[in-house]
This record gives sequence, structure tokens and C-alpha cells, in this order.
Amino acid sequence: MPRSVSILAQGEYLIASVQSDLSDGEVLELRDELAERVGRQRARGIVVDVTALNVIDSFVARSFRSLAVTAKLRGAETIIVGIQPDVAIAMVHFKLNLAPLRTALDLDEALAVLYGAKHAPTT
Repeated sequence: MPRSVSILAQGEYLIASVQSDLSDGEVLELRDELAERVGRQRARGIVVDVTALNVIDSFVARSFRSLAVTAKLRGAETIIVGIQPDVAIAMVHFKLNLAPLRTALDLDEALAVLYGAKHAPTT
């Protein structure tokens, strides 16, 4: 796992905090580590805090999308939090798409979304 990332388990959720920009190899390492921990720790949700990232390029976006799809197949939702305003503007300008990833403003909002999804009535 990259040294610039910490991953904590909080109940049924994994919280990954990215503390500095990551190389492409570190992005892949983070993706693979989180995908593996979903099964090992029986996580129902992943929150990735990218507040410290100055850039989210197409490679990072694809890697996070890949994580979201992999996690979903294993029963977990993925939410990205902390995208900085200038990073968001650049992502829109370059037409980077995070779908099917969900985003939230911060950790509290992400956990509320995950908790709500877990307790939503099924039809």
C-alpha cells in the first residue's frame, strides 16, 4: 500500500485517506488493496478522501471507476470525497467521467449516504 495513503476500517466501511499526490503505480496499488480488503474485512462501503490530490487525471478517474465496479460486484459501494473546486473544474473541462462512482462533499456526507443506502427500504 502506498505510504501516502492510510486505510481505516470503521464498522462496515473502509476509509482511505490520500495524503499526497500518487504515482500511477500507487493508484493501482491503492485500487487493488481496497478491492482485496472489501472481501477480507467484509466491508459494505468504501470512502476515498482525495482532498490532498491536486490533479485527478484520466488514469486516476479510470482506476477509481474500476474500483467502484469491482467493489460493487463484491457488495460494497464506493464514494469519493474531497474533490477540490479547481480539480472539479479541470475534470469538467477535460470531460472526465467518474460514473458509476458516487461523490460527496466530505466524510460525514459519504457515511450518511452509505448508512442511508444500507437502511433504505427495499421494494
